[in-house]
Amino acid sequence: MHTLNIGILAHVDAGKTSLTERLLFDGGTIGRLGSVDAGDTRTDDGEIERRRGITIRSAVAAFTSGDVQINLIDTPGHSDFVAEVERALEVLDGAVLLLSAVEGVQARTRVLLKTLRRLGLPTLVFVNKIDRAGAREQGLLDDVRRLLTPYVVPLTGAEDIGTPHARVVPRPLTAPGVATMLAEVDTGILAALVDGPAPTEDDLRAALAAHTADGSMHPLFFGCALDGQGVAELVEGIVRFVPAPTSERRGAGSGITEAPRGTVFAVRPGPGGERRAYVRLYEGEVTSRQRLTFLRHEADGRTTEVAGRALELTVVGQPGASSLTAGNIAELRGVPGIRVGDRLGEVTDRAPQFAAPTLETLVRARHPAKAAPLRSALLSLADQDPLLHARPAGSGATALLLYGEVQKEVIAATLAEDFGIEADFEPSRVRFLERPAGIAEAYEEMPWLDQRQHMATIGLRVEPGARGAGTVFAYETELGALPRAFHQAIEDTVHTTLRSGPHGRAVTDCRVTLIRSGFSSQHSTAADFRALTPYVLLLALERAGTRVYEPYHAFEVELPLDALAPVTARLAAYGTEFGETTGGRTAWLVTGELPARRVRDMELCLPGLTRGEGVWWSRPSGDRPLRAERY
Repeated sequence: MHTLNIGILAHVDAGKTSLTERLLFDGGTIGRLGSVDAGDTRTDDGEIERRRGITIRSAVAAFTSGDVQINLIDTPGHSDFVAEVERALEVLDGAVLLLSAVEGVQARTRVLLKTLRRLGLPTLVFVNKIDRAGAREQGLLDDVRRLLTPYVVPLTGAEDIGTPHARVVPRPLTAPGVATMLAEVDTGILAALVDGPAPTEDDLRAALAAHTADGSMHPLFFGCALDGQGVAELVEGIVRFVPAPTSERRGAGSGITEAPRGTVFAVRPGPGGERRAYVRLYEGEVTSRQRLTFLRHEADGRTTEVAGRALELTVVGQPGASSLTAGNIAELRGVPGIRVGDRLGEVTDRAPQFAAPTLETLVRARHPAKAAPLRSALLSLADQDPLLHARPAGSGATALLLYGEVQKEVIAATLAEDFGIEADFEPSRVRFLERPAGIAEAYEEMPWLDQRQHMATIGLRVEPGARGAGTVFAYETELGALPRAFHQAIEDTVHTTLRSGPHGRAVTDCRVTLIRSGFSSQHSTAADFRALTPYVLLLALERAGTRVYEPYHAFEVELPLDALAPVTARLAAYGTEFGETTGGRTAWLVTGELPARRVRDMELCLPGLTRGEGVWWSRPSGDRPLRAERY
């Protein structure tokens, strides 16, 4: 038996959780179907998820089909949780992209398929809700080929679609147009069409399997998750078209033994405060009570180690298993402080690049006596999830970085229900950053004793770092020239000071080097170095100069023909850098990048400019220098 890790992705309300329930029920994992409305589904097990009826955190459940174990990773559909989705993508072998036969292709659907194709993940398409009024077959296929990708091959269709009597019917690969489409990506099929003999159904099936595996073609199935129509065909498609991971294909008897290599893609709190970490293993084996060392890539560029023992190891879909083998997922307990993104061994393949949150807010406890517990709770949540950034701010507030307003609502509900703390959030604002513009040095010498100042000598050099590297602290002084506590005091204070640069913004992509140091063995303390470091560092930053950067979003907007001029005029007024404008026969597709602070404005005005027909999507795409007049 081998294992496939499959993600289910879709826009909000397309039926992801319902499809997961159906797959688990049909596979014999659960004895009855849960309901999103009733709040008793298997994967949305958090109280907030059940009450809101949305998936917030990735969840894992398993079933078997023949000799294949299929682990289902049910991911969030709301755009505020895009980072949660992309973390799950790293551990997948394939994906099912879910559409509604009524709503069709949504902006979020397009974002997801772009990401899946960029990663080269084998992706099957499942068109749900064929029994709903307004469901379409040919019209939806036309939309998929126009808006998503032309490379979809329907393996099933629907009769009486849009009625309670809708049913799934097979579609042969020999249907008109299928061979021509496959010929666009497969030279063997092209040669057979040109020179003969014509490709057989087996030839077409083999080509479809090969190009599904490389992410260039997408088998498509119609169905209804609630009554199970088309779900068996989907499962057969997963088994047939998603290849087993390479490490598993080598086989246990190959004689090749590797060190364990895996990644933590989800962490959930357990009773008593311990953490339950979900680990996908790529190579090697992990046994119960084995001592493990995870590597963590910090935001400032450092790599740290997180060590512990696998006190409890629960392999998904394999109750009673004593070891985790390559290709499988396990829930791990016993490693204190473990976080999402921690790696067992050096995992480099398909590691996602997360865009930084572009919003920030200040959080305060509604009751002043809860200020300290609030800060502790937020820091605890941020410690579990590296994409949730929290830090102390003045006046009892805590600064929090976010991806969107729904995320803020979920954090507020978590604080109230899990920690008993009611919190108030300030209106979100776009987060700006500073980067050094040049190279500069500053230093302060240790004073004479009778001056009674800080008994420390510190010299620092500031210079620009690589984009995306965060803050890197380095030494040119001889290690050991200072006691370890003094070194640590300088390094920790550098990272703290860079939270607010000369323009009041967090400083990033900066290399800070200790170039001079000194101390008095009788009088110097770590406090002297903590007190003097901010002065020297800010002086070096002022001499180097810093520039403020604002976040941008890449966008695509689909417009009716007569809306091009007013929409592009508004985009231009918002400082857009335009990309391509294509179409012109039935609609226009405009791409580009605009400041993140203008995205919400554009989303609000688009319906009025397009009579409600415009379709917008955007996502963080880095940053650009801010004009000096806006500093």
